[in-house]
This record gives sequence, structure tokens and C-alpha cells, in this order.
Amino acid sequence: MSDILAELQPIFRDVLDDPALQITRQSSAATVANWDSLAHINLVSAIEQEFHIRFSLSELAELKNVGDMIDLMEQKLAAK
Repeated sequence: MSDILAELQPIFRDVLDDPALQITRQSSAATVANWDSLAHINLVSAIEQEFHIRFSLSELAELKNVGDMIDLMEQKLAAK
């Protein structure tokens, strides 16, 4: 499977308006500037559109960091 983290990088940079942003699996709203609740909604929407997947509210509530999101995305993409 392709490197989802690398594919997420430009989405995070665009939504958070930070061209120098470097995300890791450990990145979270607590560690990334400008990642507030509105940015979170925009990130989720952009990721759903880019990868043609949908997240449920309960799935999103379980996510603690980018790594958790990548793991969930891999499950959803494998099930397609």
C-alpha cells in the first residue's frame, strides 16, 4: 500500500495553511499549530474526498493522533 502519511502531508499543509508543516504518526491537534476544531472538520472532509472513504463520528472520536487515523484509513482502503 502507498505511504498514506506522505499523501496526507499536502492535505494538512493546505488545510492548516502551513507550507512547511511536517506531520508524523505522533502529530495531533495538541502538537500542531492551527489544528483547532474547525480545522479538524476541514481535515476530515478533505481526507474523505481525497481517499473516497467515510468516517463515522464514533470512529473519529477514537482517534488520538495522525497514526491512529492512518491505521483506520488503511482498514477502510483495504475493505474497498
